Amino acid sequence: MNKKINKDLVKKFLINLQSNIVETIEMVDGKNFLNDAWQRKEGGGGNTCILENGNVFERAGVGFSNVIGTQLPKAATDVHPEVVNRKWEAMGVSLVFHPHNPFVPTVHMNVRFFIASKEGEKDIWWFGGGMDLTPYYPFLEDVTHFHQTLKDTIDPYGKELYKKLKNNCDDYFFLDHRNEPRGVGGVFYDDFNERDFNHSFELTKSIGQSLLNAYLPIVQKRKDVNFNDYQKQFQLFRRSRYVEFNLLQDRGTLFGIQSKGRVESILMSMPPLVKWTYDFTPTKGSDEEKLYTNFLIKKNWV
Repeated sequence: MNKKINKDLVKKFLINLQSNIVETIEMVDGKNFLNDAWQRKEGGGGNTCILENGNVFERAGVGFSNVIGTQLPKAATDVHPEVVNRKWEAMGVSLVFHPHNPFVPTVHMNVRFFIASKEGEKDIWWFGGGMDLTPYYPFLEDVTHFHQTLKDTIDPYGKELYKKLKNNCDDYFFLDHRNEPRGVGGVFYDDFNERDFNHSFELTKSIGQSLLNAYLPIVQKRKDVNFNDYQKQFQLFRRSRYVEFNLLQDRGTLFGIQSKGRVESILMSMPPLVKWTYDFTPTKGSDEEKLYTNFLIKKNWV
């Protein structure tokens, strides 16, 4: 088993992953992404691919970044005091797809690698990432498909690993101030360096490559379903929860802002249209209520 850390291999994989996902989504949507390459004054840069007002997606963003620095921001050192006063490098692909049709869920995915170095000391490194699904008018078969795809992807790396990463996701994507999950979860992991570099990298590759299989069958099945204005307004209202989580709780957003990252790229995850409705209560027995009672709950979907 290869134990040697190979940053170049990770970078190559991430760039290819971004390219493959962008090309596939362009075929699904029929509209091309804008490619926006950028440099970071403190070191490093990236490429943000963004599609807005497409045929299927209101906004689809797929970003690659590879940034370096000499002092980590507070968002990182609070969790990892051992990386204080180390040079660091972080690279990853992050994506969010916000569909037009409220019957198509929003999806988020992130896969990343982090390494912190200090002369004369051993490197500190880990992988992180995962993906999660945020439906508005969910179908049990769609949620089951999403989770089953993830379980099948992760099982070769340990039979109990999917359950662990699923529970991590349920705990992480939970709006504390609302006391509700953001969606129906998925998998989430951070600080992952089990066994050796190769094992951790292979897991991360598998998760990144499973996004299209987990999500696109749902898109194809639901993108042409008829919907009315009330259903669209409910989608916009539920998107407000997405914004609240990203701005108030998400560690990745905090890390990006505190490390002087590119704000446009960090906030590309935001939906272009959103609304806050004061004290909204769904009608009893409605499809909107079923989202809360049947899906925004901690549950084993497979």
